[in-house]
Amino acid sequence: MNINQAIQEATNLLNKNNIKSSKIDSEILMAKAIKKKREYIILNSNKPLQNDSYNYFKNLIKDRSYGKPIAYLVGNKEFWKYKFKVSDGVLIPRPDTEIIIEEFLKLTKNKSKLKVLDIGVGSGCLLLSILKEKKDFYGIGIDVSKKCINTSKINAYKLGLKNRVKFFKSDVDNFNYHKYDLIISNPPYINKLDLKYLEREVYEFEPREALDGGLDGLSEIRKVIKKSSELIKKNGIFFLEIAFDQKEKVRKLLNNKGFYIERILKDFAKNDRCIISRKI
Repeated sequence: MNINQAIQEATNLLNKNNIKSSKIDSEILMAKAIKKKREYIILNSNKPLQNDSYNYFKNLIKDRSYGKPIAYLVGNKEFWKYKFKVSDGVLIPRPDTEIIIEEFLKLTKNKSKLKVLDIGVGSGCLLLSILKEKKDFYGIGIDVSKKCINTSKINAYKLGLKNRVKFFKSDVDNFNYHKYDLIISNPPYINKLDLKYLEREVYEFEPREALDGGLDGLSEIRKVIKKSSELIKKNGIFFLEIAFDQKEKVRKLLNNKGFYIERILKDFAKNDRCIISRKI
């Protein structure tokens, strides 16, 4: 069995299980199995496979055929300019979330030595990407998940940021550490009843606590807004990711807690995705 034959076999199996990116996924998992880059796979497709590599590859493909996300199988996900460790129990970074970084950098272009809080830090992708761009900013990340906190610490170490960031396992209600110039949050915002309509690999494999926003999708958002109003400095900027249909309800919640809406960002599909507000 050579590399090309194994990939073709895997591609056929993934196609049967309705995995859309079957060929690319097969190549990525082959690269994982033989510890080479994907370019090597493409350029050396006729090379024979060792039995142990082939068996490992088949197990990876089997998991993928059940819908397990590629990011969990390879153990990382590209986000912004960097590669972040992810694993079961940690939400996989989404490209749409990068719009927060783009706008953040515009708004802080001439700012220095600011303190940033990330509520629901997950893998740390958002906070750590920002700290890599802003060399004298300092960050705090909180999450209810110990696994997320540990993952964020590993990513911070790999990116050389461990001296400019701290992580705390805490729910937002009980967190009362410092005041912040900027707060960012991508909280759970999906209506509990809509979870079952998510893609299979999201619904069955990604952490429910990072997705479930309660019966109206706003239960966690309310908590985040309330606590942010207490933790943010006057004129501080608050970046809050939302669902496509929550803009007006979240706008009212923010206004009621003393935030002025500055801008609403749209994602790649032109849906409302992030509300930027300022504490007045």
